[in-house]
Amino acid sequence: MTPEKIKAMIESGIEGAEAQVDGDGRHFNARVVSDKFAGLTMIKQHKLVYAALGDNMESAIHALSIKTYTPEQWAKVSGQQAS
Repeated sequence: MTPEKIKAMIESGIEGAEAQVDGDGRHFNARVVSDKFAGLTMIKQHKLVYAALGDNMESAIHALSIKTYTPEQWAKVSGQQAS
């Protein structure tokens, strides 16, 4: 599994999401920004990401660290304007 493949799976599985993924082939870090996270607990946000990755979480991906943000939260954290 590659970071690019995980990014594509997340972005296709969560409409309008923007993901950045890096990793070594088994352990990955993902930052996901989506307006779908608004009003959800962090656990529910992470479950959306896990759902987008499906069975790969049990086989191809050994470990995934996830940070989720709404566009407004990401704008505050990154110092950028929300779109």
